[in-house]
Amino acid sequence: MITVLVEPADLAGERLELAGDRYHHLVRVRRAGVGTELRLVDGAGEARQGRIERVDRRSAGVLLGAPVPGLEPHRHVELIVAPPRPERASWMVEKATELGVAAVRFVATERDPRSIGEGNLERLRRVAAAALEQCGGSRLPALSGVHAFSELPSLLAALPRRLCLDFGGSAFPAPDDAALALLVGPEGGWTAGERSTLAALGCEAIALGQRVLRVETAALAAATLAFHSGSVASASAAAFLR
Repeated sequence: MITVLVEPADLAGERLELAGDRYHHLVRVRRAGVGTELRLVDGAGEARQGRIERVDRRSAGVLLGAPVPGLEPHRHVELIVAPPRPERASWMVEKATELGVAAVRFVATERDPRSIGEGNLERLRRVAAAALEQCGGSRLPALSGVHAFSELPSLLAALPRRLCLDFGGSAFPAPDDAALALLVGPEGGWTAGERSTLAALGCEAIALGQRVLRVETAALAAATLAFHSGSVASASAAAFLR
């Protein structure tokens, strides 16, 4: 079934008009026509059935049906991560959206003060929107940054469980229902000062194994473990980022 991302207000009524880029992608690219069943999502967690009842030259009319499950994970997981290179950041955001990560917060570190810029952040939001339609989810991840490292206390305030990937960390814990922050450092890892700050903020150091993982790979591997069974989380003594 085709998933279409719309505005939250669009799901309030009985009918919906799709025009512009949404119409073009649905009718011209996906070749949807009258009678095509749709899944309409608002990016905020709500979803409804829909059926195309009219197709014109520039718009399509959709009859809205009953609410349907949002298909979101039961656990709230946020990634707080040193920004990788643009193409890797795009891949990470795409896959994090598919997994159901609630937010990706980019944070500057001593070894990676890289900036993203508002233009690139908007591009990442478009990547997330496309990924949401592809996977059938209903909630877009919040994307923000690059935050100063000093903003960590506020970024972590609503996240009682805090894990940071680090050299020499312990095995990944079995998942639970607590809202979780996963902190992923830059190429070369956290500095000694950053480790001290993270420890003071209640962040538990964990490792993903002996192999060297890039930032975006480590972030997605950790997110997957946070959502699923701990049976595969038998990490050994060290993980490295490069």
